Amino acid sequence: MTDYRKVALGLIGACKSHEEYRGKECVNLIASEGLKSPAVGEILGLAQDLECRYCEGENDLDGHAKARHYQGLRYVTDIENSAADLIKETLSCDWVDIRPLSGTQANQVAFFGLSSVTKNNKMAVAPLSSGAHISHDYTGLAGQLTKLEIINLTYDLEKLNIDPDESAKIIRASRPGIVTFGGSLFQFPHPVRELADVAKEVGAYVVYDAAHMLGLIAGGQFQDPIREGANFVTASTHKTFPGPQGGLVFANLRRGGKMDERMKRAAEGIQHAIFPLSTSNTHPGRFPALGLTALEIKLFGKELAEQTVKNAQTAGKCLFENGLAVLGEKYGFTKSHQIAVDVRSFGGGEIVAKKLEEANIILNKNLLPFDNEKNKDNPSGIRIGFQDVTRRGYKEDDVKHLCDLILKVIKGKTEPRKVKEEVKKLAQSFDRIRYGFQSLEEAVKYLQK
Repeated sequence: MTDYRKVALGLIGACKSHEEYRGKECVNLIASEGLKSPAVGEILGLAQDLECRYCEGENDLDGHAKARHYQGLRYVTDIENSAADLIKETLSCDWVDIRPLSGTQANQVAFFGLSSVTKNNKMAVAPLSSGAHISHDYTGLAGQLTKLEIINLTYDLEKLNIDPDESAKIIRASRPGIVTFGGSLFQFPHPVRELADVAKEVGAYVVYDAAHMLGLIAGGQFQDPIREGANFVTASTHKTFPGPQGGLVFANLRRGGKMDERMKRAAEGIQHAIFPLSTSNTHPGRFPALGLTALEIKLFGKELAEQTVKNAQTAGKCLFENGLAVLGEKYGFTKSHQIAVDVRSFGGGEIVAKKLEEANIILNKNLLPFDNEKNKDNPSGIRIGFQDVTRRGYKEDDVKHLCDLILKVIKGKTEPRKVKEEVKKLAQSFDRIRYGFQSLEEAVKYLQK
């Protein structure tokens, strides 16, 4: 029989150890993880009763709660509506649904809702090995759960991007109901503008998965998918957009102030896919933190996004000049928060990621565009993201120092356990979060000016 006291004590101890290890002793370069400000953490602490509550119901086409099926939600409705309005203000859109629990669920409801409206079960998307998220693929929810027929767009290995001319031919020939851009390994803006009219020509909705790029988009540093022709944008709220874990879908449903009927039908299809089809409790405890994060990004997001991209480009150049095969050298390595490095000559992505972990440098192995998708256990590459370190205050010279430590480990110049001590010192020298509020009191004072 399990000794439940020992197990419970272990649980508490592991929580404390994790906070110390990942928060104070490691340098985090996982491209899919954001970093909340102290104020956002504080408002999460204020939402403890919210974490116990249900708020299921229908929403309207402003992203506000329309009907509730439980009592006692008068303030929950105010909170959800306020968070939605702050998101709309920050992202310059007129409709958002903040109820999805993750970026993957945001994709699920968008794919299911739109395919239900179009009565078309085909979706065109970049190949999985070329950066598409698993949720876009026939092996993920798009194929296995939503039962979509997945059609791969043409990917240009040299440019590390979707080929617009060849992909236009595929879209016209296959006539999908959805064309999806965006992804997970994603250094350069996708050709939304070039292919949006082609999608419209065949009656397809354009979806842009901004899970990784939402903070950069809000900061004006990557691309503007809605203005370039995307109909709907899905996203996570905890990557370059550094809020609580969750997801959302947003769009502009109106043209010249008048509701676009085609977009209205689609938004209603997505809302139906959220509730009642896939979500009951929408975890409202995260809504206050989401709204406050949107405010921070509105105020500080441009500077944060600019520095994040500078840091990623600096790392790409530094690692490349020191002998690593960083992808995209002809194009400046990246225009996003992440770079991709081919480490086959050092044992492959699995081995390199584990060696760096021994040195408390945390990143992940990743398929590269030329990889066989079946080689996911030890792919050719690693993916390195800079949104976390940037929010901690790293500038270009700090990134170069970090790259020196990475090179020591990858090239085997120094044992990982020795590099770890340098990494700890580096991590502890950046102990304050930038580009946000240090407390709720500071946020309130700012807003009351």
